[in-house]
Amino acid sequence: MPEPKPANDFITPALRTIAMESQAVALLKERVDHTFVESCELILRCKGRVIVTGMGKSGHIGNKIASTLASTGTPAFFVHPGEASHGDLGMITRADLVIAISNSGETREVLTLLPLIKRLNIPLISMAGDSQSTLAKAANVNLDISVSEEACPLDLAPTTSTTVTLVAGDALAIALLEARGFTERDFAFSHPGGALGRKLLLRVSDIMHSGDAIPRVLETTPLSAALLEMTSKGFGMTTVVNEDNKLVGVFTDGDLRRAVDKKININLALTGDIMTRNCQTVSGQMLAAEALKIMEDLKITAVIVEDDEKAPSGVLHMHDILRAGVV
Repeated sequence: MPEPKPANDFITPALRTIAMESQAVALLKERVDHTFVESCELILRCKGRVIVTGMGKSGHIGNKIASTLASTGTPAFFVHPGEASHGDLGMITRADLVIAISNSGETREVLTLLPLIKRLNIPLISMAGDSQSTLAKAANVNLDISVSEEACPLDLAPTTSTTVTLVAGDALAIALLEARGFTERDFAFSHPGGALGRKLLLRVSDIMHSGDAIPRVLETTPLSAALLEMTSKGFGMTTVVNEDNKLVGVFTDGDLRRAVDKKININLALTGDIMTRNCQTVSGQMLAAEALKIMEDLKITAVIVEDDEKAPSGVLHMHDILRAGVV
């Protein structure tokens, strides 16, 4: 059983790797020039999708770049160059644009795609470490991703080069995002299952309780009956309406406590005598996140949803917001 290495034997190469990759990324700033601008302009003019391709580690990075582009307003997907040669080339149309990634610029599987790209007259952006390589020369524009050496002490495993490629891809995606005027709401539409999507897309009407689930009593209802309604519906409150079903107030646990403190005979009182008038309401079209902010500010756990006719159309409880994942 070999003796475990001292901690410094792990820390030193780790720090060296971070330093080398940080330096390589810093040098990348000098290459954000006219070639970068041309690449952005080509993509903005593209009427179809951005097809990203690359082999091996470059393929993994390409997959991430395609995903980032797609989620930030640039329709994109990854095509494996090996699979492309066996049928997936049918995914590429004349309206598309290709971003091909190869550190050497001589990856055989990627170069195999060049005749089709040229035949379809598809714009090609290469991300290559050798500007004189076959891939770079065939491209409309080449984004230079060259590095002086890999962090791998054998200078073999793609490490520094893949980091630089990923950062260059992120820079491209964010530059395009800003050029398109991409907003948080646009991002949410691409991520409806994520927390941001739920915050920006989910409306009160999507999660509120409606119909028979709404606790509802008349202001002339005896307080004892209002308590039964409130208890049966389980919101700790009930809406109070007039004969025309217009909202006139709300009766809550707090109203009951205040009535007891004032020594009001709750066996004789009517709901309208102790309810809260001019209560807080929200609209069904309001974002659930906005309703949550109102409830937090007022320190209430449920709020009435009011329609355009001033009638209660629903009740939203804090638990509904939590279940929906808005927070």
